[in-house]
Formats: sequence, structure tokens, C-alpha cells
Amino acid sequence: MNLRVIKKDIDFFVSEFIDDCTLCVALNDECDQEKVDAIIDEAVELYNSLKDKVNHPDKTQKKKAYFDGVVKEMFEKLDALCEKLSEAISAPEKPAAKKAEAKEE
Repeated sequence: MNLRVIKKDIDFFVSEFIDDCTLCVALNDECDQEKVDAIIDEAVELYNSLKDKVNHPDKTQKKKAYFDGVVKEMFEKLDALCEKLSEAISAPEKPAAKKAEAKEE
């Protein structure tokens, strides 16, 4: 895998995750906008961090091992962000909404 492919993968996977987050908010009324915004901010920070690591590699490590580590880190952190997004989607309704439903009954 060459450097250009790694950079394109970072662009693609992180931007697809951000698109998924915005689509989630647009299609799901019960989704907590603030939590998803925080997750998107984390994804942007991950993108910046990964691009910085790719553009300024550690000279003490072998190139292949270093870039394989960067790709592995990208997938691990994106997987963690997907877990957070899943929790934000499946979280129970806001307490205020539950109280309003209880008053109506």
C-alpha cells in the first residue's frame, strides 16, 4: 500500500463516517443532535491527527510498519466512534420527552 492510497483511505473512511452521522440526525428525530455533533468533532480530530501522522512520519520506525500502524489506528478509532454513534442512536428518549408523555396519560 502506498502513501497516496493511505491518504485516500483516510479521506474516504472518515468522510463516510461523518456522512453517516449527518444522515442519522436527518432521518432520526429521536437522535440526540448534541451527542452526534460531539462525535463528528471527534471524527474531525481523528482526521486531522491521521493526516498529520501520514504527512510527518516517525523516522525512527520502518516505513511499512509505521504506515500499517496508522491504518490500524484509523480503523480501531473509527470502530470506536461507530460504537458511540450506535449508543447515541439507541439511547432512550430524553427525560423531558418521557415526562411530557407521562403527563398526557
